[in-house]
Amino acid sequence: MDKRIPEVRQSPPAHVTIATMEPIFLVVGGPGVGKSTTSRALAATHPRGIHIPVDDLRHMVVSGYRLPGPDWSDELVLQIRLARQTAIRMALDYADAGFAVVLDDFWDPDGLVEYRTLLDRPSTHGIVLYPTADEARRRNRVRSGDRDGSYIHEAIPIAYGILAPVIGRLPAAGWLVLDTTDLDPDASVAAILRHARLQA
Repeated sequence: MDKRIPEVRQSPPAHVTIATMEPIFLVVGGPGVGKSTTSRALAATHPRGIHIPVDDLRHMVVSGYRLPGPDWSDELVLQIRLARQTAIRMALDYADAGFAVVLDDFWDPDGLVEYRTLLDRPSTHGIVLYPTADEARRRNRVRSGDRDGSYIHEAIPIAYGILAPVIGRLPAAGWLVLDTTDLDPDASVAAILRHARLQA
């Protein structure tokens, strides 16, 4: 069964011109790569910035929640689509109100189809954080501490397996693919801001 989802058609309000639109950053990558930490630091570099973790929207499902895994059920695809549609509406509303917006999410087998129209918007920047898988596992161990981090540990090779076939094509499509193996969050943010200035 083809589980691709129709694109979410979202456009900036008619009264918002390209010159006045605030930036929207979509920061993606595998689990454990530092998306949330980097996204919060990136949002903080702007006078008015908001971080929207899309996973948090999915985690609001109290009953029937589905975790990503090797098998993508119709219910999982639905929950991902709903969270992303909500995040896109939030992002556009906050950008319209003068906020820089940083969304963080994961790369999926359908290639983030829900975000395609948003990524065509002027002043939207796609960022892939792409440290080595070994570094992602190391960060997960540090982050987990005494907590059970086995789900993330097992998800890392799956996520890298999904990204590997497409990662080489993303820069030509305007994405910044950032190897953060040896970068701390501040250095990652600096690289993202340089990229955004070049794309402006």
